[in-house]
Amino acid sequence: MRFLGNIEAKLDSKGRVFLPASFRKSFSNDAAIKLVLRKDVFQNCLVLYPEDVWNDLVEKLRSRLSRWNKQHQEIFRQFVYDAEQIELDSNGRFLIPKRYLQMTNISQRVRFIGMDDMIEIWSGEALEEPLMDAQLFAEGLQAVMQNNNTSNEDNSQAHGADNDALKRKNKVV
Repeated sequence: MRFLGNIEAKLDSKGRVFLPASFRKSFSNDAAIKLVLRKDVFQNCLVLYPEDVWNDLVEKLRSRLSRWNKQHQEIFRQFVYDAEQIELDSNGRFLIPKRYLQMTNISQRVRFIGMDDMIEIWSGEALEEPLMDAQLFAEGLQAVMQNNNTSNEDNSQAHGADNDALKRKNKVV
């Protein structure tokens, strides 16, 4: 399941908002759409996780934390404490609880941003400006793609070529 897009919407007077149709289409039509909402750890936005993505995330976090370590338990507790299960009504709307609206300064306008397997919800006012300076974005993306995201095949081919060059050099000397 992949979410892609940047869609503006409005909250109604009760704090409900429609999940954009392009995102709803990513879900299976035969089952109720179950989501988990929480405040983002790093940014001033909300994150909607499909239930299966959330469950995988919680399992991964739990596997890295010890139940017998006080700080680990506090981290896990805080992570799940800030989460809430969300279900869409028959019209495709869901309620954003008031505490989340207050935490993220969301008033009327919201912006949904598809982020691969999750959806961010931002205050419409917060995204009046670009998220990142264009030059910093280009430089950061270039650095990440050049250094960190080469595939194992690329790495093995590069190391193989380096090893072959070293072998040839050693034979010549």
